[in-house]
Parts: sequence; C-alpha cells; structure tokens
Amino acid sequence: MRIGEVAGQSGVSVRSLRYYEEQGLLRSSRSESGQRLYAPGAVERVILIQRLYAAGLSSRTIAELLPCIEAPVEKYTPLVLNRLGQERDRIDAQITELRQTRDKLEHVMLAAAPA
Repeated sequence: MRIGEVAGQSGVSVRSLRYYEEQGLLRSSRSESGQRLYAPGAVERVILIQRLYAAGLSSRTIAELLPCIEAPVEKYTPLVLNRLGQERDRIDAQITELRQTRDKLEHVMLAAAPA
C-alpha cells in the first residue's frame, strides 16, 4: 500500500505518516522506484496512533506502548500491564475532567437560555 493510500484511508496527512516513521511508530519498505510501501495493517495502526495522540499521549509514550498493545497477551508481563494501567488511569481521569467541563458548559447554556 502506498503512502497516499494509507493517508487517504486513515484520514491523516502524508506529512504525518512521514513523522510517524521518524518517531519509530510506523514502518515502510521502499519500492524499486523509491516509493514508500506499507503493510496491510498500516491503516489500523495509524488510526490507533491518532487515537493515542488524541488521548494526550506523547510520541515517546506511544512508541513505548505500541509494542505492548500489539503483543500477544501471553507475552504481557506485570511491568507491561502496570504501564498500560497507568495510561488507562490517566485517560480515565482526563475523561472525568472533560465530563465535568461539559457539564459546566451545559449548566451555563441552560441558565442563559431564554425561558
């Protein structure tokens, strides 16, 4: 799959895909003409990377966690599970804060709405 196809199917820019490669988050091979070629699972991986970024993870943290997330369950160690749990707990706290913010906005909107 070429870079433009991955970009189109995942909804990210070609520039982002190149950045993901620089950060070690995504791999490609090269065709004889030098074009980047991606494995069939690249679109799903890019979507996961985007979700992890949206959840507030840095590229360094994503690079650390991706192998853990993609590893077979029998390879999980207590250390891996602990690290994944830390990020899950951080995301849960972020969700709680976002809900509180949304509820505050809703309260203000209801108070300001004409009767």
